[in-house]
Amino acid sequence: MRALLAAVALLAAAPAFAQAPATSATLADAATAPSGRVIVDGATWRCEGDACTATGGSNQPATRACRRVVAKIGPVTSFSYKGQALSAEEIAACNAG
Repeated sequence: MRALLAAVALLAAAPAFAQAPATSATLADAATAPSGRVIVDGATWRCEGDACTATGGSNQPATRACRRVVAKIGPVTSFSYKGQALSAEEIAACNAG
C-alpha cells in the first residue's frame, strides 16, 4: 500500500517538474546569435534566429541575468527569466549595461 501511495504522489508531482518557468530572450539582431550553446551563469542558452531559450541557471534577479546575457550574446528586445518578464524600461537598462 505504501508503494502505491508513493507512486501516486510522484505522478501527481510530475507536471510541476515538467513545467519549469520559461527563460527566453529575443535578440535585437539575429546576426549576434551564437551558432551553438552558450552558458551564462549556469544557464544553457540556445538560439534560432533571434529567438533564444535557456534551461537551468543560478538564482538571481531577472535584471542581472539579462545584463549577463546581453554581455555574452547581444542586445535584446524582450527578456523573461524563470517566468519573470522584464518591462520595457528594464530591458532598456539591461541593454545599456
